[in-house]
Amino acid sequence: MSRIETDSLGEVHVPEEAYWGAQTQRSLINFAIGNEKMPLDVLHALALIKKAAARVNDRNGDLPADIARLIEQAADEVLDGQHDDQFPLAVWQTGSGTQSNMNANEVIAGRANELAGKGRGGKSPVHPNDHVNRSQSSNDCFPTAMHIAVAKAVNNHLLPAINELSGGLAELSARHMKLVKTGRTHMMDATPITFGQEVSAYIAQLDYAERAINAAMPAIYELAQGGTAVGTGLNAPHGFGEAIAAELAALSGLPFITAPNKFAALSGHEPLTNLSGALKTLAVALMKLANDFRLLGSGPRAGLAEIKLPANEPGSSIMPGKVNPTQCEALSMLACQVMGNDVTIGFAASQGHLQLNVYKPVIIHNLLQSIQLLADGCSNFQEHCVNGLEVDAAKMAEHLERGLMLVTALNPHIGYDKSAEIAKKAYAEGLTLREAALELGYLTDEEFDQWVRPENMLGSGKH
Repeated sequence: MSRIETDSLGEVHVPEEAYWGAQTQRSLINFAIGNEKMPLDVLHALALIKKAAARVNDRNGDLPADIARLIEQAADEVLDGQHDDQFPLAVWQTGSGTQSNMNANEVIAGRANELAGKGRGGKSPVHPNDHVNRSQSSNDCFPTAMHIAVAKAVNNHLLPAINELSGGLAELSARHMKLVKTGRTHMMDATPITFGQEVSAYIAQLDYAERAINAAMPAIYELAQGGTAVGTGLNAPHGFGEAIAAELAALSGLPFITAPNKFAALSGHEPLTNLSGALKTLAVALMKLANDFRLLGSGPRAGLAEIKLPANEPGSSIMPGKVNPTQCEALSMLACQVMGNDVTIGFAASQGHLQLNVYKPVIIHNLLQSIQLLADGCSNFQEHCVNGLEVDAAKMAEHLERGLMLVTALNPHIGYDKSAEIAKKAYAEGLTLREAALELGYLTDEEFDQWVRPENMLGSGKH
């Protein structure tokens, strides 16, 4: 069953159960591309904009109070997730996001009209353009929705997940701050370090990435709304940008303000590009963490085997008993995706032609995916890897005892050249450092015990 809806191009058949109208239906027909749908976070952000706009327009006397209440009620239902199935459009649509903005306008109007007892859909008493989209344009609504969706995702999901992982690593670091082990540089044995010190590096890297994300957020809170079509604010009353930003801040609890230059807010996406760069920084830090844990847990008998990663599932369909570092693999894969997303966002954000960037959907699709992957990845890695990780102190001690770079402790006493000679002899002849040093006659057994003490080789960071 279908009904007839109309737009400026004429009549369109729309499914009877749909709240949307003609423009949404045309987009479904004309853009049957891929499986990627416009993120619901963006559609919910658009609904929040429509609610805020209805309130501001009502206060300004630009919208009848009863129409404003109907729009608010319908928008609240969208925000509550009651109509998620009414937003079927693909990411691969018009580059301004116009069709998704109209999808939101039509669904809210269609539901508002049903609430008014006039049947589902249609344009009376609530019109999708004249009422729901009042004082707005897709060109300022969609970038505003992008910023709102991103701000919510970062604050509600990503930052808590980073803190969760950092907290788990901090506990691990504190627990093993005195556990001395072999350090490694160039993938080769180096001077001693404690496992707690080693883990502290990951915490610092995550902290740096978190600071970069937080530093990018003030520009995200600046909204394009009020610029309408090209940034001039045509058809929006004076002060509308400031008023709706304040309304959105009140509704969301986030510090949104109006963008100081609407022309830039419509045609450029530097704030989102900058945030994407910070997300890439986090992905880089997570890649380091995942790869290091994978190396430290390699084995269990032919690798480093200094840590034991949780055995969450069987690792092979042919090798019985094999357990793989799957959490490390998942985290490093999503890091690759985030780095790739950043490249796409950079290319897309560079395509601001004259007064409008028309690559907005692909920017927000990739950015929200990066945020979700990083948030889920941090939480999942903490829960299923860090939380159950065990340390093999005996294996660390074995590696430390056999490590040739303990010879570095002899530099101040016998010099670099003699120390190097000891290390080379030990390596070439399969001797311990003690045995090589004594054979060369460069020091006594007692001097070796006094000078080569790993716990005293931790520098200013020793605990």
